[in-house]
Amino acid sequence: MSAPYDGVVLTCPVTVPYVRFSNETAHWWVARALRGTLDAAGLTPRQIDGLSVSSFTLFPDTPVGLTQHLGLTLRYLDSIPMGGASGVVAARRAARAVQAGDAEIVACVAGDANRIDSFRNLLNAFSRFSLDASYPYGFGGPNATFALIMDAYMAEYGATREDFGRIAVAQRANALRNPHAMMKKPLSLDDYLNARPISEPVSLFDCVMPCAGSEAFLVMSEDRARQLGLPFARLTGSIEAHNAFPDDPVQLRGGWAAEIDKLYAQAGCAPQDIDLLQTYDDYPVISMMQIEDLGFCAKGGAAEFVRSHDLTIDGDFPHNTSGGQLSVGQAGAAGGYLGIVEALRQVTGQAGPTQVPDARLAMVSGFGMVNYDRGVCSAVGILEGAS
Repeated sequence: MSAPYDGVVLTCPVTVPYVRFSNETAHWWVARALRGTLDAAGLTPRQIDGLSVSSFTLFPDTPVGLTQHLGLTLRYLDSIPMGGASGVVAARRAARAVQAGDAEIVACVAGDANRIDSFRNLLNAFSRFSLDASYPYGFGGPNATFALIMDAYMAEYGATREDFGRIAVAQRANALRNPHAMMKKPLSLDDYLNARPISEPVSLFDCVMPCAGSEAFLVMSEDRARQLGLPFARLTGSIEAHNAFPDDPVQLRGGWAAEIDKLYAQAGCAPQDIDLLQTYDDYPVISMMQIEDLGFCAKGGAAEFVRSHDLTIDGDFPHNTSGGQLSVGQAGAAGGYLGIVEALRQVTGQAGPTQVPDARLAMVSGFGMVNYDRGVCSAVGILEGAS
């Protein structure tokens, strides 16, 4: 099977350093990331004709309004409201737009503000929107939702809190090498196990820390990237799925599982060829699900997998090499870009202190828009560094 995105590449990954709270608007964060990726390419805003935006706090403004605020004139505009799946979905759709001639250069940008009251307002809106039946009883928000999934996963497959802790501890070790990570204190397995409970069995270090920040990258033709002298990666395969497996009583698998064989066929590789994996990690249980559903072990085998593998940058299975959201922070919709921006850095040799030696193939997966017992959106892609 020929590669579906021939002639199109990803380049110029940019992270605007995260902060715990910010009085700046989402517009400010998106604009800074856009400026950063354009500066990395040596381009001006007038030289791009496509924009893909993901943001939760841009509202009540819109991506259309954003184009006016930023003085952009575009032929292609997209809004990807898919949470953790946004980065991969933005990349694959922008690549198609460039292939079709709808745009020559697409900037893919995600960013959000985080004011003092942002998380409280989000929690209230989340609970009332998706959990009307249980909100009056004190049940609400993503922590409670993922507690149901984590509890069901433990009961079904025999995973323990120690197994989830191994993921969190390894990611903290990775984050200590990442200058952009919010979490700078070492985390031991005892620290994880003794942390205060949040929503049984979810405890403190199972949860991401909301923050403000933004991420971006550019999608363009390979010829243009070479003309500009930019390091780049090819998107050798990708899939997305929405509301997969709706008959499952509780979500113990994601949409990645539906067409994973198709993904590997597109990319011309197999799980053992992947040099590093970036999973969407709003909670460790979701990373475990992805390790299984993406073909690295059998269903239910992720607990044993994390026991028998080293998930750190220097280990035999580098996973969430930036530290992931669990230790870098979750900057709103930019959390859905964290993995793909890090993967792009890795396969182009630009990851600096988090660089995996000789990284060539990176897999990045995303998961988002959670309702009562499941995430609705999922996506996965494989990036290959140019030789």
